[in-house]
Amino acid sequence: MKHIITLVASTLLLGACSYNPVIDTAGRSGTFPNAKAVEITNDIQHCKKLASETVNPVLDEVQNAFNLYVSVGTLGIVPRRTKDYDQVVKNCLTNRGHSVVK
Repeated sequence: MKHIITLVASTLLLGACSYNPVIDTAGRSGTFPNAKAVEITNDIQHCKKLASETVNPVLDEVQNAFNLYVSVGTLGIVPRRTKDYDQVVKNCLTNRGHSVVK
């Protein structure tokens, strides 16, 4: 039983860190006068670090699993939620001037 709990917990923790945003780097992002894509690697690292400091990965995965269960059970009437970690990273990159596609 102890091994199962450890396996589930480690799977949940690793799953929370797997978000890789898709960013449109061709051209200018938003209303900025110059391209911001030159700083994309640095910005992704900072945003992921900020998200990992502010979001509890276990709670985020449990909420996501419960929401998926409810969404499937209601045949899509209740929409699927975006993970908090993914949303924090996406908002951070958008606020830094990057055009996040996914």
